[in-house]
Amino acid sequence: MSPTISVLIPAYNEADNIAELVERTARAFDELAVAGELIFVDDGSVDGTGDIVQALQADYPWLRLIRHRRNRGLTTALQNGFHAARGEFILFLPADLESHPDEDIPKLYNKLQEGYDVVSGWRQGRADGKEAASAIYNAVSSRLFDVHVHDANWIKGFRRAVIASLPPLRSDWHRFLLHIAADQGWRVGEVPTNWHPRKAGRSHYGFMRIPVSLLDVLVIRFLLTFSQKPMRFFGGVGLAAFLVSGGVFLWLVYLWFATQTQKRPIFWLALGLALAGLLFFLVGFLAELIVAQGDRLTELERRLDAMKAEKAEDGGPE
Repeated sequence: MSPTISVLIPAYNEADNIAELVERTARAFDELAVAGELIFVDDGSVDGTGDIVQALQADYPWLRLIRHRRNRGLTTALQNGFHAARGEFILFLPADLESHPDEDIPKLYNKLQEGYDVVSGWRQGRADGKEAASAIYNAVSSRLFDVHVHDANWIKGFRRAVIASLPPLRSDWHRFLLHIAADQGWRVGEVPTNWHPRKAGRSHYGFMRIPVSLLDVLVIRFLLTFSQKPMRFFGGVGLAAFLVSGGVFLWLVYLWFATQTQKRPIFWLALGLALAGLLFFLVGFLAELIVAQGDRLTELERRLDAMKAEKAEDGGPE
């Protein structure tokens, strides 16, 4: 029987937390009285994290394990976990026990039951020294995206349809699942959750990820805005370069006829702007061709999937 809830926990060197995570998850499933599964993604741990999960599988048949031979990062771990999840609702929790599964699984699940497609946790009582950096990140995210949550980079719950609609995730894009889902039109909600200090192990994230995150925010905003209409960006920049260049040329013509004066450095600058504008237009046209071909491939994949589904319903070979 397919589970109702899939809980996904990526883990990297979190051996001391595994047993408690499993116990608390079992309590949450009992409290909700629903069928569930817990998927650990052992992301190249060297402290026996995967072995502990494997040993616990005998007592918890709903416990599953995915192993990476080396550390591949949280985004890849989540993506592989999403592919393996079978539940109608997919919840993402950390392995450091800063989120307690017996508290937060019911909160996320019940909020999803209210009709939301995506639910984000909002840490209450957080005291890990990263509050200021998180506040800046969330403020920038709220300004650039129409996602008004207090804690966009914390635990999350999704309906399966949301996960199926996500594009392939690139490195560190796990932080922007809410933003991508909101841009696609899914309904986003928020629920307060308690923050608990880490009991064992150490944090795998330092302050160096702050500037990287800010750069990634700009990339995501650009892609969500212009990925289907690149000419609006490249053509806009090219048009601005043409207008500035044209204005400078008109001024140079006026100087020549009015005062017999030449401004050769400015002339070459205007010519460079005109050439740059032309290049931006050409890049825009090429980008439009690439997007058009991508749309055709997407439509072809959709038709092939529909044909496979029809053959499967008819009982014929795929």
